[in-house]
Amino acid sequence: MQLYREEETYKIIGICMEVHKNLGPGLLEIIYKNAIEIELTENNIPFEREKEFLINYKGKILPHKFYADFIVNEDIILEVKAVKEFSNEHKAQILNYMKLANSEIGLLVNFQTKSLQHKRFVL
Repeated sequence: MQLYREEETYKIIGICMEVHKNLGPGLLEIIYKNAIEIELTENNIPFEREKEFLINYKGKILPHKFYADFIVNEDIILEVKAVKEFSNEHKAQILNYMKLANSEIGLLVNFQTKSLQHKRFVL
């Protein structure tokens, strides 16, 4: 059985692995995001960084906004972490982002571990 949008998500995970291989663990999240941006650009993969999403409640825009680290190929949410391990809050965060962005697929990646930690989410 083939995974939903397998090729696209493998390319994104591969890019994150390349960044991890070159930088290793122990840096700030922003450094990994900067390197991912370079890799996505060099691989001609369309993306938006720190994309802002508004929350509409009964026709009114709420004052709190959220910013997805990356939207890749128009609708894949890529959330970057540099933490000891994923928490339930990180998982809830990406699922909420996916719901609010009307995205069916999300990737949560962690650069703080010895090898890249990643988790794929599909709604």
